Amino acid sequence: MTYQGTLKRDRRLVLGAMVALATLAWTYTIYLGIQHSSMTGAMAMPTMLQWSVADGLFMFIMWAVMMFAMMLPSVTPAVMIFGRVREKRREKGRLYAPTGAFVAGYLLVWVGFSLLATTANWTLHTDGSMTSMMGKVGAETGGLFLVAAGVFQWTPLKNACLEHCRSPMSFLMQHWRERSSGAILMGLHHGIYCLGCCWLLMLLLFVLGVMNLPWVAVLTIIVLAEKTMPRGEILSRGLGILLIAWGSWLIVAG
Repeated sequence: MTYQGTLKRDRRLVLGAMVALATLAWTYTIYLGIQHSSMTGAMAMPTMLQWSVADGLFMFIMWAVMMFAMMLPSVTPAVMIFGRVREKRREKGRLYAPTGAFVAGYLLVWVGFSLLATTANWTLHTDGSMTSMMGKVGAETGGLFLVAAGVFQWTPLKNACLEHCRSPMSFLMQHWRERSSGAILMGLHHGIYCLGCCWLLMLLLFVLGVMNLPWVAVLTIIVLAEKTMPRGEILSRGLGILLIAWGSWLIVAG
């Protein structure tokens, strides 16, 4: 096989691996959503309940897999660019930085977020603020979440993080590191900016329903559109206006 043929094969393998990971994550998320829709018993009861260790572990895994499902589509373009930069550097005899390590570093950030989200989930459910373990908060609390998320869409921090996520080539050229450890650090670096861009949108699941599959899909599309569509910052600010209006209505109506 020629060198160019090898490069094309490697790119196909990377893209195939990303699609496979996203498919597995979505399959598990959809399975949980279907289970939750027909669930009865303690997990679906709108009462103050203490979680067991098994409950906490289950919810942490659920949050982590759901975050993977939602974020893998939007990070795939950056992963493919990482692969191309790595290939160019390898042509010049530079040290090897595996793409898998970059993806692992990125996902590690969302594992950390999932731990915090699980803690918030536990707090809100056990004090009776949520309709169920995988349900949603009340109207007034939900309205505050929506307004906060809408305001955040207009902040300099949101703009800076979104600009980073929309320009992965610039980031990689400025912050490239060699070896597996360097690829993990680059993944962590990129993931932190991605988290800064999207964390409040992810917390809207407490308003819409933690395991509300249609809204999980909508948020995934929004995140992907913000990062990949031309003038995504306009979409981001327009979304902010809608969230503020929606949240204000919930607060007044509640």
